[in-house]
Amino acid sequence: MRATRRSILAGASLAALGLGLEPASAFSAPVEIASPMPPPTWALMQRELIQAQAEACAVFYARYFDERGYFLHFERWGANDGPDDTIENVNDWPLLHAIGGPDIVKTMYTQAWEGHLRQFTAAKTTDVAIARGGMFYKEFNVQLDWQHHAEEMTLFNVQGLSDPNDPRLNARARRFAGLYMGDDPTAPNYDPEHKVIRSLMNGSRGPMLRKATALDWAGDPFDTTGFVMEHGEDTYEETLQHYEEYTDVVGDHPLNLFSTTLALNAFMLGHESKYRDWLLTYVDAWAERAKANDDLLPSNVGLDGVIGSAADGMWWGGTYGWGFSPINPVNGERENRNRVPRTAIGFFNAYLLTGDDKYLQTWRAQADRINAQKRTVDGKVHTPTMYGADGWYGWQDGLHQANTHDIWWFSMTEADRRRAPDHPWIAYLEGRDAAWPEKALAADRAKVAERAKAQREDATTPDTRLADAVMDQNPAAVTALMQQTMGALHIARPTWSPTSANAGGSPLYARLRYFDADARRAGLPEDTAALIDKMTATETAVTLVNLSPTQARTVVVQGGGYGEHQIRSVAVGDARREVNDATFTLRLAPGSGARLVLAMDRYVNTPTLKFPWDR
Repeated sequence: MRATRRSILAGASLAALGLGLEPASAFSAPVEIASPMPPPTWALMQRELIQAQAEACAVFYARYFDERGYFLHFERWGANDGPDDTIENVNDWPLLHAIGGPDIVKTMYTQAWEGHLRQFTAAKTTDVAIARGGMFYKEFNVQLDWQHHAEEMTLFNVQGLSDPNDPRLNARARRFAGLYMGDDPTAPNYDPEHKVIRSLMNGSRGPMLRKATALDWAGDPFDTTGFVMEHGEDTYEETLQHYEEYTDVVGDHPLNLFSTTLALNAFMLGHESKYRDWLLTYVDAWAERAKANDDLLPSNVGLDGVIGSAADGMWWGGTYGWGFSPINPVNGERENRNRVPRTAIGFFNAYLLTGDDKYLQTWRAQADRINAQKRTVDGKVHTPTMYGADGWYGWQDGLHQANTHDIWWFSMTEADRRRAPDHPWIAYLEGRDAAWPEKALAADRAKVAERAKAQREDATTPDTRLADAVMDQNPAAVTALMQQTMGALHIARPTWSPTSANAGGSPLYARLRYFDADARRAGLPEDTAALIDKMTATETAVTLVNLSPTQARTVVVQGGGYGEHQIRSVAVGDARREVNDATFTLRLAPGSGARLVLAMDRYVNTPTLKFPWDR
């Protein structure tokens, strides 16, 4: 295992361009920035966007949650509008706080998280047998698929960014990860011999080892009169019909790779090697399966570990598989629901731990395999999205480019950049769109206003509101802030890029992260803003500014979301200072700012959730 390198060097005190040149780390004298900087428009917009979101979140929370943290709605079990959708109503709030949002945001999302655990431990089903004793057991969903578990875990998987010392978080991280590592004998989800999670449907009460029914997915019958059905069905009967073909769930599926983030959480909190070892073992097993299957991740692996044995020998079979095209009862047509391309997060987690390119290569090879099937119709290139008994189908315009932006972000190679289409953020980083920061911030600010307006116009009541009824009114709009301040991916629903994994449950993948050294909390200090304008494999350029005309601010700058990157040096103009650490401290005088160029070695440190001063 890699060990974090720490080198606190002594050095002479020099001054150039307002930069103190003593060797820097989080534990040495801070880099001093005294050079005045008139407030940039982008910096003012960042702080205004943070404040607007915090205020809108408070209004949203006051309406839709009670003093216990319970979401006020008609409680149901199921994949359409179950517990996962309830907590998704505060998605991105932890990221807003970790960027630098006020502490009230953390107070609200923490109360919502704790409340929903109690709410759905108490909530029970009547017809669905597995949840008659409670929809949650041991504070985790009793049994569902990892498309929905991942959505449930979206908040939890970034909760440690601002609260790594919370004993509840630490206990849950180990308990949740243990459900998928064989640590909990009452939930035998994982088979270490065959390296399979034994069912698509799994959870705190173990795997489903039979055919699933529509009832398992749709939940108990209810009268839909008065409810807004976000998935398009008008009646409960149509909801059942939606899931009639969701039967083949026994055996492993790539969606289960989302469970690796649970092991990542536990590892980064305590650095117990068993969590890292399990994560890499499980991802490696899937990489080997893809290689053995002509570079395509199979969508079912039997209990015997054999590709396709859970679906009559069909590697493409099973619910949410390559050949999964069930009938939509709303329009009577078959719809393609292959979820395999969403599962790259497991491989990204392995890359975060190792920096090993083989985890990205699995996805490049799969893309090449799909693109090799391309055909031209009326002068347009088409590639398939599905595979079944008659071969490739589900043709779409253009090349298959799923996750290409993300893969380039990790590798930073020119070859991966050529694979990815253009994107406004990338155009800015490449010096082709200087106006992007303000345009992106303005767009996210407009989203906050639009969602606040939608909330004011919302006519639902707790008795007529399903869990997903107001998810699209969530005021948090953090994509531009994540990209600009941290150089981070925002893998969420919806995601930052059309080619990115359209899923929840991601950890933070970031180039930089910040901590308020005076307040001893995560995020940029009050009045400060940051803008990354360049990222390469070995260098990051970021402008940090203090907008306060009267107060100095002290910020700890960290390489990576979890200290996985080593900062070799920091330079302002011609003045350069050695760091040789994952972090350094920056002291910004009132009204000051500077562009810093950081020389970095990426993915060389063991990632950790601990705050810099606790390491």
